[in-house]
Amino acid sequence: MKWHKLGCVYKPTPLHPLLQSHVSNPLPIWLGGDVYRVFYSGRDVQKRSSVGYVDLDIVTRKVEYVHADPVFAYGPDGSYYSHGISIGGCYAVGTTRYMLFMGWQTRPDSSWRGDIGRLIVRDDLQALTLADETPLIGINPTDPVSLSYPWVLGNAAHGYRMWYGSTHTWDGGNGEMIHPIHHATSRDGEQWDLQGLAVPFARGVAQAFSRPTVIGNDIDGYDMWFSYRSGTGQPYRIGYASSDDGVAWRLRLDEVGIDVSESGWDADMIEYPYVLDHKGVRYMLYNGNGYGASGFGVAICD
Repeated sequence: MKWHKLGCVYKPTPLHPLLQSHVSNPLPIWLGGDVYRVFYSGRDVQKRSSVGYVDLDIVTRKVEYVHADPVFAYGPDGSYYSHGISIGGCYAVGTTRYMLFMGWQTRPDSSWRGDIGRLIVRDDLQALTLADETPLIGINPTDPVSLSYPWVLGNAAHGYRMWYGSTHTWDGGNGEMIHPIHHATSRDGEQWDLQGLAVPFARGVAQAFSRPTVIGNDIDGYDMWFSYRSGTGQPYRIGYASSDDGVAWRLRLDEVGIDVSESGWDADMIEYPYVLDHKGVRYMLYNGNGYGASGFGVAICD
């Protein structure tokens, strides 16, 4: 596999007190023709993230519209998303489309914590509302520390699968956390059975994962792209894994086909991929330096 970079297509600019910087975790939803509404997590001056969007022609890579206001903001003190919303993927249950997110909480006397929540996406893609006052999946015996970046595939006829990040420990012995990707299943998209570790991790190679994006099915197999850190001090890179059944995964980092550039907006790190197919072409949206501070770009799979 080889990805051909098409460059940075949108750089953040201060739009609103809640959208002062960053366009992290680009999440495209098709509007029509070649245009996608790309939702993202933007930050205020205190680094708390809310959700904004721009409209992008994915073929010409032209941003056709920039929405100046957030469409969903981080929550009040005491909520499970009090310090930010980091978006993952979307899935549908019946006629309701949900946008999944990681809700951030930071406390002065402890490490940050994440829980998995959902937003309801209005049909016109112009508003998001909170689906649940409590997390869809919060801290539990399988995920006792922190959770992150959920991705779901499936439907009511065949069941649902979720892949998400789960912290095993804040320090894996080299100053970097162990935060691999776990797996969950559901018959109805509402109640989830937690299955534990999905993608194998390796200390000093790939041990801190985030934002999985998955394409595939039980017939043709599954492909997954994600961000990862090695524990050697190297910033985020994009990795790749494959699976025949969506349960047992093979880590195939050498086959990802995309890396940092020699200079520019994505020379230090690349992270938070979102992969989609449009008119026979496979695209990747991803962030570069500073966890989305330098913008998001597009690559195509040759």
